[in-house]
Amino acid sequence: MVTGATGFIGSRLVSLLSSNGYTVTGLSRQKLSNTQNVRYVQADVFDNDELDQSMHGIEVVYYLLHSMEGSKSEWQEFANREKIQAQNFLKSATKAGVKRIIYLGGLVNGSLELSPHMKSRKDVGDILRSGTIPVTEFRASLIIGAQGGSYAMLRYLVERLPVMVCPSWVKSLAQPIAVDDVIFYLAECLSKPETMGQIFEIGGPDKITYEELMRIYSAYLNRNLFVLQIPFLTTRLSSYWVDLITPVKASLARPLIDSLVHDTVVTDDKITKIIPIRLKSVRESIDIATKEMISSPPASKPQEEKTGFKINQKLIQISLLALALIGTSYYWLDDRSDVYQTLWMTASFVWYVAIFSSIVLIRNKTRLGYFIAGIISWITLAVWLFDNFYVVFETSLIADQPSELMTIRNFVGIVFASITVVASHNLFHKVIDYQYKGKPI
Repeated sequence: MVTGATGFIGSRLVSLLSSNGYTVTGLSRQKLSNTQNVRYVQADVFDNDELDQSMHGIEVVYYLLHSMEGSKSEWQEFANREKIQAQNFLKSATKAGVKRIIYLGGLVNGSLELSPHMKSRKDVGDILRSGTIPVTEFRASLIIGAQGGSYAMLRYLVERLPVMVCPSWVKSLAQPIAVDDVIFYLAECLSKPETMGQIFEIGGPDKITYEELMRIYSAYLNRNLFVLQIPFLTTRLSSYWVDLITPVKASLARPLIDSLVHDTVVTDDKITKIIPIRLKSVRESIDIATKEMISSPPASKPQEEKTGFKINQKLIQISLLALALIGTSYYWLDDRSDVYQTLWMTASFVWYVAIFSSIVLIRNKTRLGYFIAGIISWITLAVWLFDNFYVVFETSLIADQPSELMTIRNFVGIVFASITVVASHNLFHKVIDYQYKGKPI
């Protein structure tokens, strides 16, 4: 049995095992059709009865479950859910007479205080080993492969940002390993009885920092990457930053980033003597993952909506450019001296930088771009409404009373600012539906 049979690792493992002639049962919360050598069972790991029924006749189980994704209220309890999952699973596996469990966890340094994510991965392994069934545990460093969460997070950051603002964890060491090599280890250990009851650390041939990994991917794309390190950028702030730049939600990014704080390198490579393999380099792994994403991107769910995403995307860029153009009229159409004061000039400069930054980010379909556009459009709307305050209340608020031509200009600008407000709000919430972790931008 392969649990998490439709996931990043599980789907690949099911494919390899079935092609090697094994009879495989795939466990999933979804109802799936059987294929050659593969029987799918639908079960919820939190339902003991369903779990007991699904394990009937199973000899070996691959445990590939986690509970990090979900709403904010759910992911804050992921460690407790993973503990219950493992306990339920061990109980059902023992009842069913399972002879062996193979578990994929994370590479941990036992001498350090672990992040909640990595501690949970270790605790799950401890729970599975607490029974009478022999457990083989593989502890992996960062896994590089299309649709992988950690790799998608780093990859999207590089693709979208020529200048990277990074916290101190980019200096942590890792030993990235290709997903195909991980799958090979998992499958091959079936025929290696000496791996039963053992813990193995697995990683690729390259020991590099996360900054070096991003630079390698940037070089692969023939792009330049500038890294600005900010030591006080916490993992919480980093997760929100990732959420605004990439399709990886903060609920998944936070525990992943927490786990990047410490080095994840192999200290015992005994598995390479039991299962010899030519491990792929980081660049090879990136090349394979990129080509796979291009050849077979994840399927997109059809979207039903009143206003098309592409229309909103074009509309917001046009309206932002219109705002920038209308804003220039302060310096060639307006005859008020106020607009040349230092504060006004500084605010105008910041306003233009924000507009053009949001356009660049919007072209890359980042939530941050829509977020900035929303803030700018609301501020612009307020300023131009206040500039025309005298029309109703016969008094000026932010500067001398504008001329009749500037008053008309303000009303035109208010229309474009309103369009930007609506489009930015729509796109900020819709863009997640159009992005999938494996898809190129």
